[in-house]
Amino acid sequence: MANESHTATGEGLADAIGVDAHAAADAAPGMPQLDFSSFPNQIFWLVVTLVVIYLILSRVALPRIAGILADRQGTITNDIATAEDLKARAAEAETAYEKALADARVEAARIVAEARAEIQGELDDAIAKADAEIAAKSAESEKAIAAIRAGAIESVRSVAGDTAGALVSALGGKADADAIAAAVDTRMKG
Repeated sequence: MANESHTATGEGLADAIGVDAHAAADAAPGMPQLDFSSFPNQIFWLVVTLVVIYLILSRVALPRIAGILADRQGTITNDIATAEDLKARAAEAETAYEKALADARVEAARIVAEARAEIQGELDDAIAKADAEIAAKSAESEKAIAAIRAGAIESVRSVAGDTAGALVSALGGKADADAIAAAVDTRMKG
């Protein structure tokens, strides 16, 4: 019922104005963008808007963007130059390190050779000293042995002379000390 009353009221209003509802809908021009009578006005405002956008972009936005791009390019160029400089320094440091390492190896080999020569010299001195001590002890031993041998020979002569004299006396003969000493000397010589 409410629908009927609104529809009747709407029709009554259209009847009151004197326009048919269907005729009013057909008389409306439709979308204003497609109304050819307003095209020159729309084109004018389109051109004005595009000119304003162009001016804003060319005077404000694009210079800022160009400045930022230039700053970035400068930063990139500086960073690349710094990287190249650091790369060159690293290559120089590596070369210096390799040279220092080679020098250290040469120095180490020299020190080892000097130490070997010093140790060999000390060893040769110690061997010579030990040989001299051994020779001295050997000479002392030889002297001691010669003295012992001489003492032993004298003891043997003395014992042989005494024993020969005692044997000659025991056998009933007269022991001549000179003859016994000559016989013992002859026998001792070989």
